[in-house]
Amino acid sequence: MLPARLRTDAGWGDGSILNISSRGLLIHSRRAAVRGSMIEVRHGDLAIVARVVWSNGPHVGLQSAQRLSVEQILSLGQAPALQLTAVNGRPVDRRKRPRSHEDSRTRGRLFEFAAVAMLAAVVAGFAFDLVREALSKPLALVETALGG
Repeated sequence: MLPARLRTDAGWGDGSILNISSRGLLIHSRRAAVRGSMIEVRHGDLAIVARVVWSNGPHVGLQSAQRLSVEQILSLGQAPALQLTAVNGRPVDRRKRPRSHEDSRTRGRLFEFAAVAMLAAVVAGFAFDLVREALSKPLALVETALGG
């Protein structure tokens, strides 16, 4: 499986090359591909323009107009720039400030607290309005009976 950039009528997207032959490719793409449309596949410095001959969900069969060099495409897959970044089998986080599990958990708890507090305020407002409405008529009768 080789990472690739794909350009369709809808624009650029990520995908993977699953199978290669001298006349075509099997790719995996999240974007829908219409039979007969053209797709540009970029892998490293290599650009391949091919026609969609079939699609089945995320799997798309492409036919190239020119012969493909399977060896060249596979050798590009070994280039260091295309390798997944990992050190000793562990992924490397390339963010400016790495996220920690506790940061995410704290943020989630704060969001949950704010949502519950807002819901409680709304329920309290409705309850206050119901009690005020229920007691307004009897209290008005008491006030008129006392002459006030």
